[in-house]
Amino acid sequence: MQGEAEQALAGPVAVTRGQVASALAASLFGWSLDLFDLFIILYLAPTIGPLFFPSSVPTLSLAGVYGAFAVTLLMRPLGSAVFGAYADRQGRKRALFAAVVGVGVATALMGAVPTIAQAGLLAPVLFLLLRLIQGLFVGGVVASTHTIGTETVAPRWRGLVSGLTGSGGAGIGGLLASIVYYAVSAVFVGPRFAVWGWRFMFFSGILSSLVGLFLFRWLEESPLWEQLRSGGAKVEKAPVRALFSRRYLPVLAVNVMVAAGGASQYYLTSGFLPTFLKVINHLPQRQIGEILIASNLAIVVWASLVGQVSELIGRRPLFLLVGAVNLVATPLLYFALARSGPELVGRVALLAVVLACLGNASIAAILIFLNERFPTAVRATGTGLSWNVGFAVGGMMPTFTTLASPHISDLPRSVATFLGAMTLVYLLGGLITPETRGRFE
Repeated sequence: MQGEAEQALAGPVAVTRGQVASALAASLFGWSLDLFDLFIILYLAPTIGPLFFPSSVPTLSLAGVYGAFAVTLLMRPLGSAVFGAYADRQGRKRALFAAVVGVGVATALMGAVPTIAQAGLLAPVLFLLLRLIQGLFVGGVVASTHTIGTETVAPRWRGLVSGLTGSGGAGIGGLLASIVYYAVSAVFVGPRFAVWGWRFMFFSGILSSLVGLFLFRWLEESPLWEQLRSGGAKVEKAPVRALFSRRYLPVLAVNVMVAAGGASQYYLTSGFLPTFLKVINHLPQRQIGEILIASNLAIVVWASLVGQVSELIGRRPLFLLVGAVNLVATPLLYFALARSGPELVGRVALLAVVLACLGNASIAAILIFLNERFPTAVRATGTGLSWNVGFAVGGMMPTFTTLASPHISDLPRSVATFLGAMTLVYLLGGLITPETRGRFE
């Protein structure tokens, strides 16, 4: 099977500019729209915690919300297995259509769930059920968006596309969530936000499905996948089983180490900042929204540049360089942020932007690194599983951080500790993995 696949892909792949543009748009905006849906809960954590997971201990209430976020991440590997196998057998485009629509619908339905005061224990159960469904579809989106763009673009730009899609797409998703958060906060001021504002945040998820369907009208199939099929090679009928074979299981294990370490840095910076700015820095919601907009704009540019740097120096050296910097810098920056009150909003904004950029640098080259670890026949499934298992681990870090904090004042120490530990995991993964730049079968 592998020999046939390599022979089928031996020749050059000709693509048009329109094909490249549509693939890049699908990768970037497909992923960013789904992360917009996924990030909404991070922006609403302090608000919806008491509504669905009430507790006399504020950090436990927050942990409940982050637990609901982690539940979604735990379903993503299953989604990547289901939709990734479908993408490897039937094409990236078909899988992407179904997954993006599913995410948007599940997100919108969360806005209609009654609170625990209205429906008792049924409220968190329904909320968690929708989070599970959402996670299944998000896992499917990864399998397609994280392959079709890099499989279409010229080899010299694959690092740029990796940073732009994997991390820049997260920045755009966070930017969209920040804009909606800012707008809804301006309409539903004060206590009204806890009654109706959070619901409209979730309702906006249906827009991502509509925008996605509009964008995908011009999407063409991955040229490498098409070449694989037209070249006479058999499509892998059981990609998941192939990945757990003796050949790919060690590859999968190292991939997860790198992805988990990078994802932890990402979630403990970009993902944790909305809560940190609220409960530690005591900023008003509109100021938080403005800072998050600025940080996400910076991320889109920064992550793209960092991804392209991996095209110049290699994936492995970039992982080691970013890991070494973040091991020292991110804990120190968090302690500095914790010492900055609302009267120092300029300093808070600067520290938040730098933290977000450093956290996103850790994942800028992971997408292309994972692509290069698998041949086309199993790339969607392999990339999806590696990314989603790693990000499931990373996504649980905010939950562990809050659970390890008996009091709100303990959060800075806890987040610095977990950041340091998971950055070491990231560095270890970078040390034991081979260089992959240019290895695209």
